[in-house]
Amino acid sequence: MQNRRDVAAPRFQVVPADRTGYICLPAPRSSGGCWLPNEPVGRFAYPFGMALVASIELGEHEIMSGKILIVDDESAARLALATLLRREGFEVTEVRDGPAALAHCASFCPDLVLLDILMPGMDGFEVCRRIKATPQTRLTPVVLITGLSATEDRIQGINAGADDFLSKPIDFNELLARSRSLLRLKQFTDELENAEGVLFSLAESIEARDPYTRGHCERLAEMSARLGEMMGLADEDIKALRWAGIVHDIGKVAVPDAILLKPGPLSAEETEIMRKHPVVGERICAPLRTFRLVLPIIRHHHERHDGSGYPDGLRGPQIPVTAAILQLADVYDALTTDRPYRKASPQDVALKIMHEECERGWWNRELLAAFTDMICNGHAGAPPKKMGKAAR
Repeated sequence: MQNRRDVAAPRFQVVPADRTGYICLPAPRSSGGCWLPNEPVGRFAYPFGMALVASIELGEHEIMSGKILIVDDESAARLALATLLRREGFEVTEVRDGPAALAHCASFCPDLVLLDILMPGMDGFEVCRRIKATPQTRLTPVVLITGLSATEDRIQGINAGADDFLSKPIDFNELLARSRSLLRLKQFTDELENAEGVLFSLAESIEARDPYTRGHCERLAEMSARLGEMMGLADEDIKALRWAGIVHDIGKVAVPDAILLKPGPLSAEETEIMRKHPVVGERICAPLRTFRLVLPIIRHHHERHDGSGYPDGLRGPQIPVTAAILQLADVYDALTTDRPYRKASPQDVALKIMHEECERGWWNRELLAAFTDMICNGHAGAPPKKMGKAAR
């Protein structure tokens, strides 16, 4: 979506139709309507089953492009809004019912949905609910257009996930202002998702540098999230664990291949370089506010319960629960997969090693017990007590 400036600022108000009316717009003769003898030169009339009052005011006027889906069972209303919005530079598609709207959300990928509530079959509330329940469209703004004035109807729309409301008769200036505001927010959301996508792609490229860690990030994301669920963590923390599983080692972009892929022990200098990757990773991801709960996991997933870890030497409850969870999954995956410096260990051997390390004070006993139960038995057995929110 891009912004530009224009000198013509059309203003329109859609009013209820009690007779055949016209949409009067500045337009060339080739647009397919008819000239009205009583209209001033430069205004063009399109016949529809509603009246639309139009006026032109000169002045600077911001025009934003974007893809808008109009959903209304009344063809005249759809066509009127589509015509006006296309004149403002928007790419518009219109459909007449709920199932078609859901299909076009997948194929047209709108930046904004203008949705009438009262439609036969699937009403606007249900369409909105389904749009917001679909991962691919849940962030698409939805404006409910309604002639209903009861507070309960608005509350039902809010519960369905609607982002805004417009009351009939529609004031086009209000529609335009609300549409532009929501399209700006959608643009910011898209840019944020693109930035997140770049980070995930970077993390995958780093993993691809080492053939021994193929699939490591996906396994960590899955194991960490499962353990978080077993421990009763909040949904937002479980989501952070999934994301952190993918990007936790993104700071290794600063580690040379000669160190990352070295088949033998690292020297003291090489170890120092390797140990910087959690801090580098945190710095890379810090600009994204959506990574707020991911950052502590990235930074602290190499801390140890007794304070002997890095980079900050945290101990015990100072270590965020989410970081401690991901760390157990990271250690287990490292032990059970081939690495340049050793062969993979069987499951029982890997768990035995981790319990021996726990006796040295490295790991949280409660978390390791739950992790062991998860690996050996899935979610069998009584769930552990809730550990509360992860450290923020």
